[in-house]
Amino acid sequence: MEKEDLALIVNWSNNPDFMGEFWDYFPLQRSRLEIERVIDDNLFEPEYLMIEKKDGTIIGYVSHFNMLHPLGKLLEIGYVIAPNERGKGYCTEAVTLVLDYLFLSRSAERIQASTHIDNRASQRVLEKAGFKREGVMRKALFNKGDWKDGVLYSILREEWTEPKILTKTTSGS
Repeated sequence: MEKEDLALIVNWSNNPDFMGEFWDYFPLQRSRLEIERVIDDNLFEPEYLMIEKKDGTIIGYVSHFNMLHPLGKLLEIGYVIAPNERGKGYCTEAVTLVLDYLFLSRSAERIQASTHIDNRASQRVLEKAGFKREGVMRKALFNKGDWKDGVLYSILREEWTEPKILTKTTSGS
């Protein structure tokens, strides 16, 4: 994320329609000033990686953050994509690229993600990217005024084996 992305991020983070029906939404109403201060102070944990189409249009992001572990080898990812760009494969490609990036640049043994139990689109993204479904987390997500079940997915370093996207883009050179 760059400073020029601020207005877009403020809009998205305060827009439940953009974040989607399964988002654990509560009105954050983050101002541009608050988000700018976080970036200026290098407090950005999680790290946000913007999803950009070839024409330069930013359509979403994938975030990642360290789980509470003394060795910092457990990472979690999250993602959101513009409603009009969903179902086109952009999110799956972005998640796969972020997996390549994280396994190549970090000493992570495990990367995990969770999703609302009814969010089949998000579950398909994770499965296509190589994640394994671990199980149901009972009443783990707060959504629309009630506690809902979530699904936990993970991929281990030994399951990842090699870059998927990076190999495709560099193999033709």
